[in-house]
Amino acid sequence: MEFVIITGMSGAGKSQAVKVLEDLNYYCMDNLPPMLLPNFAELCKASTKSVDKVAVVVDIRGGIFFNDLFTSLGVLSEKGIKYCILYLDASDDELVKRYKELRRPHPLSETGITLDGIIEEREILKDVKQKSDYIIDTTSFKLGRLKEEITRIFIEGKISHNLTISLVSFGYKYGIPSDSDLVFDVRFLANPYYVETLKQLTGNNKEVQDYVMNYDLSKVFLHKLIELLEFLLPNYIQEGKTNLVISIGCTGGKHRSVTIANRLADHFGNENYRVTISHRDELK
Repeated sequence: MEFVIITGMSGAGKSQAVKVLEDLNYYCMDNLPPMLLPNFAELCKASTKSVDKVAVVVDIRGGIFFNDLFTSLGVLSEKGIKYCILYLDASDDELVKRYKELRRPHPLSETGITLDGIIEEREILKDVKQKSDYIIDTTSFKLGRLKEEITRIFIEGKISHNLTISLVSFGYKYGIPSDSDLVFDVRFLANPYYVETLKQLTGNNKEVQDYVMNYDLSKVFLHKLIELLEFLLPNYIQEGKTNLVISIGCTGGKHRSVTIANRLADHFGNENYRVTISHRDELK
């Protein structure tokens, strides 16, 4: 029996995750008290019906009962019931934004200040996060992206690193993205802006990509950048980072930065990293 425990930050997407797994023919239970995990797992295992894929949500809505989680996980192991933990996360700023949009209070926000509740919840969950098998950071996810990730993990069975690489192309004339972890300036590459037939196109067009990558300097730079990131990424994973924002900038954010960001997305997507990409200034 496949037994998935879904947990993580409130507002990070656990409810959506349950819906996705239900669509994938998992038998799902939301907000199960942690102390009941072993009994529920045994009940599913002993069912006369074919229940071979189960997912349960366990989170801080259980209040003081959440403290029983590690005890219950130990009991599951003693009973020989294999399980995996899927942890949903998002940045503090994004969680505050989502709560404002929903106009709902955070379950731990006694003061009424959402960020206070988020900080407290993150502290409570830090040990659970460390024990998790899969961590999905939904900060920059758009509609459908969570379904893709869950399908990739539980249906396609592909190895997925617990790190989301968020690639952002931008134009320096509009400012550096404030949430950048790494910033690379590609303004030294050949600029399609000065080619009349390419000026109105973007790095999403093949003609622009071919122009930028036709130069040896571009090829060498991309090769060295990939080498650097391949060295850095495993170390970020070991350090426990779950979301890395890599910003690629050129003057206007339409041609060179878009091209390089797309090439990086293709490469690391094929390496089974979770990759999201956005072209902030492409249409400006």
